Amino acid sequence: MILWVDADATPRPVREIIFRASKRLELETVLVANHRIGIPASSEHIRFVLVEHGLDVADHHLVSNAMAGDVAVTADIPLAAQLVENGVHVISPRGEVFDKENVRERLSIRDFMDSLRGTGIETGGPRPFGSREKQTFGAALDRTLTKALKH
Repeated sequence: MILWVDADATPRPVREIIFRASKRLELETVLVANHRIGIPASSEHIRFVLVEHGLDVADHHLVSNAMAGDVAVTADIPLAAQLVENGVHVISPRGEVFDKENVRERLSIRDFMDSLRGTGIETGGPRPFGSREKQTFGAALDRTLTKALKH
């Protein structure tokens, strides 16, 4: 099993939680981004893949390489939907677990909010990322990794 990270927009505190989990579990972890992301020099289980700049290039790399049973971290709902469809366990940096039951609904809500923004309606953004979000992510990551490792 590999832990994949859509690292372009993953907050630093989330990456730090991922790095600790990777080290603790000796889990192969791959960060994918179109710009350099720092990874711990001492980790033999973490690697970084730099993809070309461009729309959805990192997403395509993740979809092409993540396999059923792997775990992925992404805030990108369309990417999450593709990964879930391929049998990948997916969680957001805020700790939301995506599965076949909820990812299509989340995609519909995202598309609806996008259409509202397209008409000029202010929809606001996500609340600030704080300690509660870090804790929620850490718990979701532990549950998801435990589930994936059992299978």
